[in-house]
Amino acid sequence: MKADRIILGEGQNAVYSTDSNQTGLNNNVIVCAGSGAGKTMSIMEPRLLETFESSLIVTCTKRRIVDKYSNVFRERGYEVLDINFINPKKSNAAYDPLAYVSSYSDITFLAESIVKSNPRKEKTTADPFWDDAAISLLSALIAFVIMTVEKPTFADVLKMTDELRINESMIGSGIETSIDSKFEKLKKKDPHCFAVSCWNSFNILPIKTASCVYGTLNTTIDTIFTPEIRSMISSKQNVNFEKLANRKTVLFITTSAVNPVLNCFINMFYAQMFKQLFEYGESLPSGKLPIPVSVLADDFATGSRILNFPEYISIFREKQISVMLLLQSESQLERMYGYNDAVSIIDNCDTYVYMGGMNLKTCRSISERVNKPLEDILYMKLGEEIIFRRGQPPILTKRYDVLNDKNYQKVTNAYEKRIKESAK
Repeated sequence: MKADRIILGEGQNAVYSTDSNQTGLNNNVIVCAGSGAGKTMSIMEPRLLETFESSLIVTCTKRRIVDKYSNVFRERGYEVLDINFINPKKSNAAYDPLAYVSSYSDITFLAESIVKSNPRKEKTTADPFWDDAAISLLSALIAFVIMTVEKPTFADVLKMTDELRINESMIGSGIETSIDSKFEKLKKKDPHCFAVSCWNSFNILPIKTASCVYGTLNTTIDTIFTPEIRSMISSKQNVNFEKLANRKTVLFITTSAVNPVLNCFINMFYAQMFKQLFEYGESLPSGKLPIPVSVLADDFATGSRILNFPEYISIFREKQISVMLLLQSESQLERMYGYNDAVSIIDNCDTYVYMGGMNLKTCRSISERVNKPLEDILYMKLGEEIIFRRGQPPILTKRYDVLNDKNYQKVTNAYEKRIKESAK
């Protein structure tokens, strides 16, 4: 049985075990490099080549990665799941947010994940009341569907948001809506239930306020849940996070480098996935997942903020969860999460690989870390890199020459052969 390894550069001192009990470190890795520096080929692909026992969740913008490595993992006894957000019809699995809701707190968490997944929320200074009210409204709709539909999916929630229309009340200061009758029936059965309580908070608002709250929610829903996403929710088998933590599994998630809407949905997926994995590990006698789960996130900071991620990353190690975050610069991460949270994310990665770049702020940070003049960092040659690992001096080396890796050559040759045969 081969052990998993992390290869980050040339030389044996740039190859690390993933056994945190042996190393005493977490397996969280940040890779920072400008476009074209080789993050995918020199860091992500060696990670795939050297994984034999852990489960993986791999987000990539290059479909080549999925096509190239799916057979590799099948040969290693893995279940291979494929969620293709660019072309959902070609997926063999799906993500329905409602499938992972089992408590009132899950409902609120899901509603908050959706409302705050819109990337424009990160830069707004608007009163938080509007988001809070939209979360309460969406919580009401989610709870209603769960209570009244036999086999609910999030498509049922979306149907309710589509049906919702708001008018000024003719008999009081509140509002009338197109779905009042649905909640009235539920109210007669259980007047104090969670769905009714959340709905009452919305239903007493003045017409202008209610319209703004609904507008806030509806804009986000329409942005995230495209027709293709809506279709995928109810047409495929959902990813089972507990199964992923109990059986060797690789889940490929294909997204677009130029479509931020898809990143909103994927980051909502991440928020729910991290929560589910952590809670599952917490429920076990050992307090950790049976199989380590590692997330490889290409272009991590080009999407939208993952709810609670700065808090989650600080407690990953004890549950056998880890992340490899590929960034273009520290500034990119700061722009997404804010300065304090960006620092927290970096601080909770025991390994940091810098492969060069033109971002001045990042270069200054690396200059201080390695105690070298700023110009030495600014003018690093393409192919050079610096590896920082907690408790060890920084390593100045070259990026891993994966082209001379025999396993890489074997996998690449097999992949190219399949392409030629399919083109005949």
